[in-house]
Amino acid sequence: MADGARTRTGPSHGDAPLTALPAELLDHLRPFLDEITEEVVRTIGVEIPEYARPADETYTHVINRGVAQALEGFLARLSGTGSDGEDVRATYRRIGKGEADEGRSLDSFQAALRIGARVTWRRVCELFEVHRLPPDVLISLGETVFLHLDEMAAATASGYTEARLHAAGELQQRRGRLIDLLTADPAVSPEAVADLARTAQWPLPREIAVAVVDLPEGSGSVRPIVPSEFLARFDGQPGVVIVPDPQGPGRERAVAGALRGLNAALGPTVSLDSGARSLRWALDALDLARRGVLPGTGLVRCTDHLATLLLFRDEDLVDALARQYLGPLDAVRPPQRERLAETLLCWLSCARNASEVAQRLAVHPQTVRYRLRQLEEVFGDQLRDPTAQFEMQLVLRSLRLRRPPQE
Repeated sequence: MADGARTRTGPSHGDAPLTALPAELLDHLRPFLDEITEEVVRTIGVEIPEYARPADETYTHVINRGVAQALEGFLARLSGTGSDGEDVRATYRRIGKGEADEGRSLDSFQAALRIGARVTWRRVCELFEVHRLPPDVLISLGETVFLHLDEMAAATASGYTEARLHAAGELQQRRGRLIDLLTADPAVSPEAVADLARTAQWPLPREIAVAVVDLPEGSGSVRPIVPSEFLARFDGQPGVVIVPDPQGPGRERAVAGALRGLNAALGPTVSLDSGARSLRWALDALDLARRGVLPGTGLVRCTDHLATLLLFRDEDLVDALARQYLGPLDAVRPPQRERLAETLLCWLSCARNASEVAQRLAVHPQTVRYRLRQLEEVFGDQLRDPTAQFEMQLVLRSLRLRRPPQE
């Protein structure tokens, strides 16, 4: 280094301050910023083709501005006269947001940063050879290059992550709204569903099924992880899941796996304009599972319990039938009343075969005949009326299902 050379001390990074640099080195480097910027941009376009957009003036301006600001910030860091670098970080946060908006990963941009550092470092090293600077200055300068590179990478990642989280939130909102449209009653127009599905990035299936699930209580409870092609909303009780094309390969297994260990019900497969019906049946089934009428653990499939769902669709109507057809049993004292009702249901179910009734109830045939005589006394001609027999059987089945599991 020449005697009496002016020096500048840069800012500290970590615990090691930047070694003094000759001012003439920085003064000599500054006029080459435009040239270095052009070389960096050109090299990036050659080595990373997706950044080569000569026809896109706005995009080219952003890339050039980003490289120029990075170099200016680098010189400001070396000289110690610059700001805190917030303008550079702000630029790179915007670049990170742009990468996220274009749907790219950060891999290509990280590669572009490395290219910029490599080209800049090569040009700086050429100046070092001219000025014959000592190795410790070169080492210190290299550390500053990596520090500057890390800060730009961190700012880019911050902007990228923020944009991705914002986009994910908007996408989730659209998908939540799509669940509302698919389960609306009355159904909304197919055009409205198709438009929202497109913005929600959800390919429209031919058919759907709606599942509902009881979610674990507590803010720290883990929510189900469903396949990405499902629509799901778990911000309320019960949670709702839309299963596209439920009859497709592996769909049933995927639903069962996602909801394993939770109380859930899967509605029937319906067309896109009938999601409200699938949801209604699923809600009915989940309610019956909570009451113990249907299996209370695991996934309940509505299609496996259609008769039970039908019986419980209007329980007031079942109660009215019970009063009409089973009222005479009220005159019989319990527990005889329960034994006669059980025998009557079995007799109606077994095509009125006393021997089979005895076998099913595990009692002596004579006991069955005795009970049948009592039923004849209670009901009279009703026992020979086919309509009364059918409706009594419906009522008796419903009443048996209502009994708590421990009974």
